[in-house]
Amino acid sequence: MTPAAVVGAGPVGLTLAGRLAQQGVRCQVFDDRPRHQAAGSRAICMQRETLEIWQRLGIGQAVADRGAQWRIGRTYFRDRELFSVELPGAGDEHFPPFVNISQSEVEEMLLARLAELGVEVRWGHRLTAIRDGTDGVRLTFSTAAGDVEVAAEQVIGTDGAHSGVRHALGMGFPGHSFEDLFLIADVRAGLPFPSERRFYFDPPWNPGRQVLIHPQPDDCWRIDWQVASDTDVEDERRSGRLDRRIRAVIGDAEYELVWLTMYRFHQRIAPAFRRGHAFLAGDAAHLMSPFGARGLNSGVADAENLAWKLASVLRGDAPPELLASYDLERRAAALENLAVTDATMRFMVPRGRVRRTWRNLALRGSVRSAWFRRRVNSGRLAQPFSYADSPLIDRGGSAPGLPELGGVAPDAAVRCPADQTIRRLRELLGGRFVLLLVGGDAMQATRLAESLPAPAQRPPIRVVASGLGEPHPGVTLLDDITRRLERVYAPSGPRAWLIRPDGHLAATRPIDDQLDAAAVGRLLSAATGGAASQ
Repeated sequence: MTPAAVVGAGPVGLTLAGRLAQQGVRCQVFDDRPRHQAAGSRAICMQRETLEIWQRLGIGQAVADRGAQWRIGRTYFRDRELFSVELPGAGDEHFPPFVNISQSEVEEMLLARLAELGVEVRWGHRLTAIRDGTDGVRLTFSTAAGDVEVAAEQVIGTDGAHSGVRHALGMGFPGHSFEDLFLIADVRAGLPFPSERRFYFDPPWNPGRQVLIHPQPDDCWRIDWQVASDTDVEDERRSGRLDRRIRAVIGDAEYELVWLTMYRFHQRIAPAFRRGHAFLAGDAAHLMSPFGARGLNSGVADAENLAWKLASVLRGDAPPELLASYDLERRAAALENLAVTDATMRFMVPRGRVRRTWRNLALRGSVRSAWFRRRVNSGRLAQPFSYADSPLIDRGGSAPGLPELGGVAPDAAVRCPADQTIRRLRELLGGRFVLLLVGGDAMQATRLAESLPAPAQRPPIRVVASGLGEPHPGVTLLDDITRRLERVYAPSGPRAWLIRPDGHLAATRPIDDQLDAAAVGRLLSAATGGAASQ
């Protein structure tokens, strides 16, 4: 029996399989396609936290180096710029806010990494049935050679909007679809355009509708046109309208049409992300419009959230109750994303005369009024979700001026005295819990590490401490070379932070005599679905 069967070899499923393998869980990936197929760019906007997750898997830097980096988004009404948003640069973070690269190319990188990790991908396997039992599931796949049965402790459906896993579980996919169509083209041309996101409301060359332009690597540009609901792709080609659309954007430059497709956007969410020994992630669990880049990025966050929980339970490091928190935490994230993207779509393609009149008034008024400009919605860009309201997050030690519990741990440059290398705090995260001690001394960290029952500690925990001192096998010592660790994590005195394997802050306490192995054990228990900490 395989511990985990992942159905769907897209970016979410491949990320999940890789992260499970890194944490010692044997898994197999199944996909109904005969092989990996690079069909256009599809999703292209990879957010910083997604790159961090992929860096833990081993490909984040390669994705960032290959992609087109951008941090400025401009919004226009007709031919006039209304406003621009400049996202914070890398600063204390390693990766840029966004990198544009085709989903297909990322999948190829993920497949290569999974091969290194020894993860088997079985192509040509179409799921037809799931039978859930007391100790796992039995999966039936249709293949060219006949039906194949696979036994697994857990199955995860990452097989997209038309998920076979969701269908086999008998789940619906409630929500709604937008009537408007979007014509999407990848165009290769040497253009003098800056590497920025540009969104146009009612441009002269697509009157009454919208256009979105995004940079990609290799002089490729993604152009999305909102078009009439009866638009036909092949007729666009034959009639020359497609060429005229492209020329209106790029001028007289020579170009190559790399990919062309038509989309209708949807807002949907499964009634549950877990049923028995089966889970849903990515588009199989939730579907949303792409404006704001929340689709693929939220799916990768699903994978990271589920990977550490499944690994902890399958290894016996955490109680099975931990798995219930996947639906709780990631459903909250999906509902937030759906609310944000629904508001964007209501502004972009308003339904009904009243909403359409208000939208047009806001656009016209935005030319002269900052009040109206603040109400123009061309897509709120994706950010990592905070699990502040999760029962796994201990809020007892929260205090003003500290990072938000449930949020992603802020990064910082550090030196490792053992070998004098400069590293990032976030490079030390992933795969296990980290107890970060900031502002104390090395002796405090050593005493605490010695009191923990390693290596039998369950779940395993790594003690990381800022402050120079003699190395100890149970402590990773860091030199806070920029003082950022102290400024961010311990502005009012020595402080301990429990960081989850997915890089989110689970708990914090002052470093004092009450912080001992028993206290750390209670925090770990709460963070893994056990009894609440005290």
